[in-house]
Amino acid sequence: MRTLIISYDLAQPHRNKHILAQQIMALGNSWARPLEQTWYVKTDAREDEIEAQLRGFLDPDDGLLIQATRDEAVMTNTALRWFRQRRAGIDLDGDTNIIAFPMPKPFEDDQQELPLPLAEAC
Repeated sequence: MRTLIISYDLAQPHRNKHILAQQIMALGNSWARPLEQTWYVKTDAREDEIEAQLRGFLDPDDGLLIQATRDEAVMTNTALRWFRQRRAGIDLDGDTNIIAFPMPKPFEDDQQELPLPLAEAC
């Protein structure tokens, strides 16, 4: 498993920023996003494979950087927090970044709802 840095510069960020983020989060076993357009991804995929997957979400004027990294890094005014890839249908245990909140109980009204009086015209 390698750690890759993925960084991009979108000419029109409002168009595909969110779908590109979803694609990057799905690339490996875990990911971190220390800056707005910079990601770390732990994956077995090669750089050219990732570029091929992301190419369809980029416009001709967008920039993309994918590079293998080491664990050492210097960061100022940012933090590195790792998240696991979210996969549907997995059993959640205590070692996850997903928090499941209990469902609220359905509201049960024991009283009959009384009709409201109609407003009178003035």
